Amino acid sequence: MNKRGADGSAGDADYGSIGERYTSYRQPEPRIARLIEAALGDARTVVNVGAGAGSYETAERAVTPVEPSAVMRAQRPPGLPAAVDAVAEQLPFEDDAFDAAMATFSVHQWGDFRAGLREMRRVARGPVLLLTADPVLVRDFWLYAYAPLVLDTEARRYPAVADLAEVLGGLVDVTPVPIPFDCVDGFNEAYYGRPEMLLDPGARQANSAWSFVDPAIRERYAAALDAAVGSGEWDERYGELRHRPSYEGSLVLVRGLPD
Repeated sequence: MNKRGADGSAGDADYGSIGERYTSYRQPEPRIARLIEAALGDARTVVNVGAGAGSYETAERAVTPVEPSAVMRAQRPPGLPAAVDAVAEQLPFEDDAFDAAMATFSVHQWGDFRAGLREMRRVARGPVLLLTADPVLVRDFWLYAYAPLVLDTEARRYPAVADLAEVLGGLVDVTPVPIPFDCVDGFNEAYYGRPEMLLDPGARQANSAWSFVDPAIRERYAAALDAAVGSGEWDERYGELRHRPSYEGSLVLVRGLPD
């Protein structure tokens, strides 16, 4: 049984502390949403594991959200179904209860990702879809030059894509996800050409990896980035990214189909 935080958070991040303003910075990005919708195919019933505030859910499908954090459940818009208070590793549903299962920016939060994936496979008749990051590519992002421990944390937390595929079994495809310049889902790489956004404490707070770094070090990292942007050093090194319409970083869509 997972140890849960005061607000019910069941993974390694405490959303009771960091989740209060999450939806101000983490909105569903429509271009990423279209990729998810295409990958779900004709699935009508979908369980969304680690559903948070409801990003990437759609009214066109019957979605059952699962979210252990009370803070995150409270931020779900009125038009979305209320989330079931449960954890990935113990889904309270019958075998083959859904056409598909999905988890977006969630699998790296779980206490036991293998158990969670086995549960998703158990309750889904069709595809299991994961929007996640390839840890091998995480440190390639420019932020590593200014906040190395943040990306070290991300690389450590995200399961290897090969491990995800092994647990899912069956046919697994992995698709790199292009990140648009004006991406409204504010994960770190969403700001690849807008470094000023990561000077906002709220934007950093909405990325759980920052919460694992000592506060004094976080402030030092933010000050270093601020100085680099202000002096023009960031633009000298990475300024061409301001003109790229999209960026292919570590974000991937992993889809497992049953045998």
